[in-house]
Formats: sequence, C-alpha cells, structure tokens
Amino acid sequence: MSTSPRHKPATGQILLISCVAAIGGFLFGFDSGVINGTVGALKQAFQSDAAVSGFNVASMLLGCAVGAFIAGNLADKFGRKTVMIIAAILFTIAAWGSGIAHSSNEFVVYRLLGGLAIGAASVICPAYISEIAPAAIRGRLSSLQQLAIVLGLFIAFLSNYLIAHAAGGSTGEFWLGYEAWKWMFWVGMVPALIFLISLVFVPESPRYLVAAGKFDAARRVLARLSHPDDAEHEVREIQDTVSADHRPRMSDLYDSARGRIYPVLWVGIGLAVLQQFVGINVVFYYGEVLWKAAGFTEANALLQNVISGGVNILATVLAIILIDRIGRKPLLLWGSVGMTLTLGLLTYLFGTAPTENGTLRLAGTTGTIALVIANAYVFFFCVSWGPVMWVMLGEMFQNRIRGAALSVSGFAQWIANFAVTFTFPKLLLSFGLGTAYGLYAFFALVSILFVVKGIEETKGKTLEQME
Repeated sequence: MSTSPRHKPATGQILLISCVAAIGGFLFGFDSGVINGTVGALKQAFQSDAAVSGFNVASMLLGCAVGAFIAGNLADKFGRKTVMIIAAILFTIAAWGSGIAHSSNEFVVYRLLGGLAIGAASVICPAYISEIAPAAIRGRLSSLQQLAIVLGLFIAFLSNYLIAHAAGGSTGEFWLGYEAWKWMFWVGMVPALIFLISLVFVPESPRYLVAAGKFDAARRVLARLSHPDDAEHEVREIQDTVSADHRPRMSDLYDSARGRIYPVLWVGIGLAVLQQFVGINVVFYYGEVLWKAAGFTEANALLQNVISGGVNILATVLAIILIDRIGRKPLLLWGSVGMTLTLGLLTYLFGTAPTENGTLRLAGTTGTIALVIANAYVFFFCVSWGPVMWVMLGEMFQNRIRGAALSVSGFAQWIANFAVTFTFPKLLLSFGLGTAYGLYAFFALVSILFVVKGIEETKGKTLEQME
C-alpha cells in the first residue's frame, strides 16, 4: 500500500494489524521448534526406529512445501484474510491432534496439517503486511515476520524446558495425568487461538479487494488505514498496479528468446537449498537429541535449546540492523565463512570424542567448548543466511517472473529442509555426530564459493534493475 502525500497514515493501527499477521510467523517458529523437546518421548511412545522417528519430525515439512506452493493462488482467489484464518484453524487442530496421537501414522497426519498452516503462513502473512504497510515503514514492518519466527522458536524451547523440568522429563506425568510431551504440543493452541480470534478484527488486504473488483470495500479499508480523503487516490493507484500484473505462471520462468530457464532462478534455488544443507534445523529440530548424544542430560539438553533460541533472537535483530547498511552479499559471505569454521570445529570435536557404552562423551571442558562453538554457529547462520536468504528471494527476481520464481524457490527450500531433517537420525545412528556435522561443514564451504561466484548485491537496486 502506498500513501498520498497529503495525510499521514494511521501508523499505530497499521502496526497493530501487522503484529496480528506476524502471529502467523510466531506459530511458524513455535510449531517448527516444539518438536525439538519431544523426539525421544515420541520414539518411546510410538516404539519407532530411527527412520520412523526422522519421518515423524520431517513429515510436517512436506505439508509446508505444499502449503507454500498453493497459498498464493488461494489468497488470490479467496483473499489474504481468509487464508490466514484457515491457517489459524489448522494450527489449532494440529497442536491438539499432535498431543492426542496414539500412533506414528496419526501423529504424522496432524503434523502434515500443521505443515500446511506453516507453509501458508510463511507466504501470506508477510505478503499481507507488505500490502497494508505504507512504503515509508514497509521494511521495518516486514521485519516483524522474521522476528516473530525466532521468538516462536525461543518460546517453544523455553516452554519445552519448563514443562519437562516440572514433570521430571518429557515422558513424565504433567497436568491432568497427561505426559509432558503432550502438553508441549498443546501449549501451541494458545497462540493459535489468539491468532484466530484476532484475525476477525483485521481488514482484508486493500490490494486483494481492488483485484477482486470490490472497490467500495477497498475504499473503506484505505480510509481506515490512511485518510478518508486519500482513499479514492489510493484505489486508483492500486488499480494501475494490479492491471499491469498477472498471476504467477511457471512459463514465466522460461526465456523463450534464449531457449533456457532464467539463470537467476538457479541462483534463487541455490540460496534456498544451501540455507538448509548447512544443517541449521538439526539444531532447531533435534537439539535435545544432539546434546544428549554429546553426553548431556535431558534437562541440560533442553536448556541448551533455550540458549540457542536466545542467540537466534539477538543475531536476527543484528541482521535487521546491518542488512541495509553493509549489504546482503557481505553478510552472506561472512556468515558462510563463520559457519564453515564452526561446523569444522564441531566435526573435529564430535568425531574425536570417546564413546561410553555406545554413547558419545565430551569429557571435561570439551562439552562446554562444543556448546560455545555450536551457539557461535547458530549466531553466524542467524545473522546471515537465516534472514538474508528470504530478503534476497523477495528482491532478486524481476517483476515478470517474481511470483513463479518465489513459488519454486520456496518449494525447493522446504524440500531441502525435509531432506536434512529426515536423514539426520539415520546419519546419527549409522555414522555418528562427527560425520553428520562434517557433511554440513562441506555444504557451508560450498556456500562460500556460491556467494562469491553466484550472488549479485541487491542493496539499493529496484526490482526492475535485477538480472
């Protein structure tokens, strides 16, 4: 949404509405992170092996890929607000169902529903914010989504730790006689219901209303968000933009003049896939398993997750401060170098640590050193590839291919996420932590070469200048 120069927008109201939409990002983070403290309990409850445990965790990501891929078309057809309401309902059902599941198959069904909600929220919530935000503060408001995601992760880790601590472990009895791991999922119903109720009071995107030919409704929304005297001007301005647009088509990605797919799409896919292949979600999804495998108790392992979540928040705030000052490419490059070094050190520590009865033991201060290095790795990722990848995907594509390229790149990101998440338990069981982290270190090294050779700086460029 842009604003007429005659009147100031209703900034406070727009901020409040943006915060409501960002709850979708919070749920994205919470539902992604809550699984972290439940992996061992689920394995015990469902009597599952490493492969099934991996699929229990990773199944949600298949739903994410589908949700992200179809959300744009659904939002164009039924409206942004409607899709967000559907996502809120799915978040609520998934949180409840994950806790009442009695088998792996039942659990996977509910996690798939949660994945559909996450995938839709990852696409629609930031799009909605950008469409109701004035140009002057759009960047800051759009950053609410990323902040909400990392806050959701942190609250999931903290909630898991507090519940497990109170119950004496993730399999211990908590309120009303139910196991702690069930309550870890049920906590997610609280923000999901807040999201659902709050959405009743926010307006539909004026850009969608104009595209749907609902001009009177669009004027009412714009009068509320900017000023009644500017509403007509705003509607005409949006009409001019909408009339030049068309819905994303896969054929947009093919350069018929040169007989090839636009090279920039491969760069986008490379960014999306490498962001996952450096293994960050092993820390966020399997933190408890990882640190227990390194010799920590369950309580200490869950506390390490809380620390990692705090580092995530601080690094993301720093990235938001730096990204428009020093640029995207330098952040990506230094992040890649930092991840390569820290993952290399973790590979050495885990690969050379002794085992006791088949369990890795980090003797003396080695465990503390590993914890510091692991959090340094989280910092390097979250100050660079975490937020910058999403920013660049939003900037690097020309208008005529942007919608389709975002769909393909987002789909590739979720599939890569699934691949890493699904394979980690098998890697851990068959080869150990050292080999798993060695693989992620290799892809971090590849990411350095990718940034140097393949990434063009997008700072300060218009979309029309992108190649």
